[in-house]
Amino acid sequence: MSEMLREILVSSSTTKSPADDLVPPTRVSGAQGGVASLTRRRFLGTAAGVGATLIAAGCGVNSVSESITTPDGKPDLPAPALGAFASDAPEVSDLKFGIIALTDCSPIVIAHEKGLFKKYGINSTVSKGASWAAIRDSLSNGDLYATHMLLGMPIASTMGLLGSPKKPMIVPWLLNRNGQAITLKASFKGKVTNDPKALKPFVDEAKAKGTPMTFAMTFPPGTHAMWMRYYLAAGGIHPDKDVSLATVPPPQMVANMKVDKMDGFCVGEPWNARAITDGIGFTSITTQEIWPDHPEKVCAFTAEFAEKNPKTVKAVLKALHEASIWLDNMDNRPEQAEIVSSASYINCPKEVILGRLQGHYDMGDGRSVQDKNYMIFHDRNCNYPQLKYATWWLSQFRRWGMVEGTPDYDGIAKQVMRPDLYEEAMKEIGFAHGGANSDPEKFFDGVTFDPADPEKYATSFAINSLK
Repeated sequence: MSEMLREILVSSSTTKSPADDLVPPTRVSGAQGGVASLTRRRFLGTAAGVGATLIAAGCGVNSVSESITTPDGKPDLPAPALGAFASDAPEVSDLKFGIIALTDCSPIVIAHEKGLFKKYGINSTVSKGASWAAIRDSLSNGDLYATHMLLGMPIASTMGLLGSPKKPMIVPWLLNRNGQAITLKASFKGKVTNDPKALKPFVDEAKAKGTPMTFAMTFPPGTHAMWMRYYLAAGGIHPDKDVSLATVPPPQMVANMKVDKMDGFCVGEPWNARAITDGIGFTSITTQEIWPDHPEKVCAFTAEFAEKNPKTVKAVLKALHEASIWLDNMDNRPEQAEIVSSASYINCPKEVILGRLQGHYDMGDGRSVQDKNYMIFHDRNCNYPQLKYATWWLSQFRRWGMVEGTPDYDGIAKQVMRPDLYEEAMKEIGFAHGGANSDPEKFFDGVTFDPADPEKYATSFAINSLK
């Protein structure tokens, strides 16, 4: 046996490691005592502790060929090769995560602040981006290894759509569901509530005068763009012909409405609540009213990084899992609001953030709702990267002319959504998830999306920009 191995086995008996909490320390009879009493059965029983020490020491031991004897002197089977105990440590330990100043960045922030990334071997840094385009570019060029991202973005980047450089990306984790809204400027109070049909006469009047109304979303292929388009079209308003659609970073929405540069916007919280606090707008409809329990933000990686570093990806998912469970304990939401409200993250008063996190929706126009479909981070199989969600996004890319002809719904969905990585990570920590789901989804206008036939769905809308 090599001296390096002897030293490691000796040190494992005297140095406490995390594995000491799980298995008894191995006793070794000094540097000259060898491993005469380390039987195959005892070896296997202590492999976790010794293996962890070997890994920490960076020892590349390939085999142990010495015979092992039992305490009664009878020969036992040879000890297994130590090299068979592969490290579970992440291939890359220093990770920079990107976020945008939105409440749904919380799983990444909490995993960082609560030391959960570190628990799984990740030294995390969280960097707040100025816009979704900046976040995308930083992930593409390697400045970020993982990021908070709109679900449509990795799909568009994988396909090279809408100005995105073609860079395959993957989604092994959904960060949250629900919790976005469409805000209209205060002058529409009492004239429009949650039915976009009531908005159409104002849109038609402005268009006839040659001054089309302006609505903002945060990124063309993103979630907010799709919610805004769906809402307008359900009201008989063509988003590409009847109004002007502008792209505005989330934290700048309120400021732009304050100087009367827009008539409405779709964004994540807390900026809808902030518009009410500042007295410049009200919530017409929440996105969970449009599609109950809809998918929203994701944790995305480039496909190249995930291919090279699967253990790193799974370590991130394990930490996000623990953070998400913590977040869905409602007793923790006041602390969540306090943490994410800081200037490093959202930079918004915690009181503005907390209300809607608890399902308390003051809509700003006299309506008040206690919403059971508030933002969630773990419950109801929230985190599973369902293929049907990518399929729905592709159907909207098709509907709005963002792709020409029928896209490869199944192929692209399987390329981007990675339930295999999610399932592996959850299996390793013993979490029983809810699995894949391909049930149809019903929207607020009565239309049902059947993931089994996305092309029929995409081409069925009277208001479209099909190419």
